[in-house]
Amino acid sequence: MFISLRSLLSARFRNVLLFLAVLGPGIITANAGNDAGGIATHTRAGADYGLATLWIFIPLCISLIVVQEMANRMGVITGKGLSDLIRERFGVKITFMLMIGLMFTNLTIIAAEFAGVAAAAGLFGIPKMLAVPVAALAIWLLVLKGTYKTIEKVFLTAALFYISYIAAGIAVKPDPGEVAKALVVPTILPERGYMVMLIALLGTTITPWMLFYQQASVAEKGIRIENYNLSRWDTITGCIAVMIVAVFMVVVSAETLFVHGISVDTAADAARALGPIAGRWAEILFAVGLLNASLFAASILPLSTSYTICEGFGWESGLNKGFSEARQFYILFTALTVIGAGFVLFKGIDLIAVMYISQVINGLVLPVVLLFILKLINDPKLMGTYTNSRFYNAICWIICASTVLLTITAVIMPLFLGQTPVG
Repeated sequence: MFISLRSLLSARFRNVLLFLAVLGPGIITANAGNDAGGIATHTRAGADYGLATLWIFIPLCISLIVVQEMANRMGVITGKGLSDLIRERFGVKITFMLMIGLMFTNLTIIAAEFAGVAAAAGLFGIPKMLAVPVAALAIWLLVLKGTYKTIEKVFLTAALFYISYIAAGIAVKPDPGEVAKALVVPTILPERGYMVMLIALLGTTITPWMLFYQQASVAEKGIRIENYNLSRWDTITGCIAVMIVAVFMVVVSAETLFVHGISVDTAADAARALGPIAGRWAEILFAVGLLNASLFAASILPLSTSYTICEGFGWESGLNKGFSEARQFYILFTALTVIGAGFVLFKGIDLIAVMYISQVINGLVLPVVLLFILKLINDPKLMGTYTNSRFYNAICWIICASTVLLTITAVIMPLFLGQTPVG
């Protein structure tokens, strides 16, 4: 019996070590989705509509798990990034158009991340003309000098700081019963702004860049097929954790700003408003969370875009390669970082609009990327026995259809009614 117990404990210890070995891509990618734009969107949802948008978070969590798990699975089974597979399957012309579209979409999000850095730094009295260049330089040095393992450790540490939003949510003392009810009972408001908000919540939760980044990082980490189940749990854990944090963001603003009739445009506005209502502690927690999330995503977005573009064009890429081996990868990363940070420093730029619109754009681009993924992952020649189940395919088609339907409702229909299609 003693030997049997020791063997059992030994086996469990080995499983823990294996899980820690594959841990990273899923948790990092999911948490990076709660970036500056995401925090602004969740905060605005709570401030404008109270708890009325919470019902969508459980379906969003299931959808996020499904789509990120597909990217994870393709990375493990094929050992290649998504852009690489799209180029091989659909040809250079289609890949080129997709890469150009994704690059400009991601560039708006990178600018939004540095806008978040500027806003969060401002809460601590640091001017953006100092904070943004210093942040950009620190990010550039981290990527240029670090290896995949060291950078992954930094990113995992940054992911831990999202607990500040859970602490802020507890500090405002919400009614658990009301929150639970809002999570499971759908509330539909007949307003176009509400429909745009649902698109933005979808766009900030499931983003094209997350799919590309997770698959690329899984491929670079070299996770083997025999460790696929552990890698899958890394993805599931990350998705559940990020949705819990997102719910707390909405709850914080709903229980403070919404009930006091305070409208905000950014998470920084929310942090300032929290002080008089919920106390300085809640304000500091929200501000720390925003700064961490902005720096975290400002590091990952240029990386994700560089992976995506270089794979699409067949160029060498990867954090384990030196500058001479992956010249285009590092040049592109540098350019995206400089342009994104520089954009924020220009006067007269509406940073609020950049942060919010970037999330809506994500929601519009997502169905296109999912169509490519569905075609690839259902190919038995590529995936063998690891193709999608009917359930997975059904979820993906529902996501595509829902996004298109929400877009028509929120953007196209007002044109026929003689209204201006703005959020």
